[in-house]
Amino acid sequence: MSGLSIPHVASGKVRDIYELDDKHLLFVTSDRMSAFDVVMDEPIPDKGRVLTAITSFWVERLTGVAPNHLVSLDVPAGVTASGGDADLEGRVMVVRRAEMLPIECIVRGYLSGSAWAEYQRTQTMHGAPLPAGLRQSERLREPVFTPSTKADSGHDENITFDAAVALVGAGLANEARRISLAAYQLGAELAAQRGIIVADTKFELGVIDGELSICDEVLTPDSSRFWPVDSWEPGTVPPSFDKQPLRDWLEDIGWGKTPPPPALPPEVVEATRSRYVDAYESLTGLRFADWPGVGSASSGSGSAGTVDQ
Repeated sequence: MSGLSIPHVASGKVRDIYELDDKHLLFVTSDRMSAFDVVMDEPIPDKGRVLTAITSFWVERLTGVAPNHLVSLDVPAGVTASGGDADLEGRVMVVRRAEMLPIECIVRGYLSGSAWAEYQRTQTMHGAPLPAGLRQSERLREPVFTPSTKADSGHDENITFDAAVALVGAGLANEARRISLAAYQLGAELAAQRGIIVADTKFELGVIDGELSICDEVLTPDSSRFWPVDSWEPGTVPPSFDKQPLRDWLEDIGWGKTPPPPALPPEVVEATRSRYVDAYESLTGLRFADWPGVGSASSGSGSAGTVDQ
């Protein structure tokens, strides 16, 4: 999708941000796919709609935990895309502007990823000691708030809670921890009922009208590690509902993980799309085909709804 008829503010690996007015922004979630911090040349069809749909699902269920920035899922009147308006359907969020915290609010319920790598070196997780003898993918005694920095380039850096306090102050750090843990716990419990483990997840929090609020994507395959319950076993790496087919293929061909990326074969693109769609349908119990903008059956189906604040 090309540019919109409103001012462009910023673009990340996946999202493009536009200005609506002095209090609102428009988030457009693209189908761009990154792996190992490199954006692939080929998009994953409907990936942006999956991320928007999953975020919408969770936002409605987390209203009792904290405020959020989502106002509407409708394409605003007068906003057009030079590449065609239909491609906006189902992938936009009108959001309130927020003063974002300069930390990633990560919650870990299981020992995996960078936390597992650190534990192998030092028996710590984000600088905090853990019991000896833990295995990869093992469930922690209780979920842990493990913040990181937000890197302008390269990788984020895992930090201690005290370091987060130094960055944002004790009040905001403690509130960020409370919100993140409560949101993770609710999400993990609901996902478990549908046979999915939320091993860890990352929240973006910002201050809106003096209140710390949940912003950006929420409990999606891009921000979380989802595992099937029946495939989890400590000491192994369970399959995940995300870009794993793409990662596996890139590893198999021996790509050096630096630009330019290799051309993705159609079967890898389709397998990755299927994994994202499976994540949405498994988590929500809803049909992705019914989401606005997906396929000819739902294209032009109109409003995606408004979230009550």
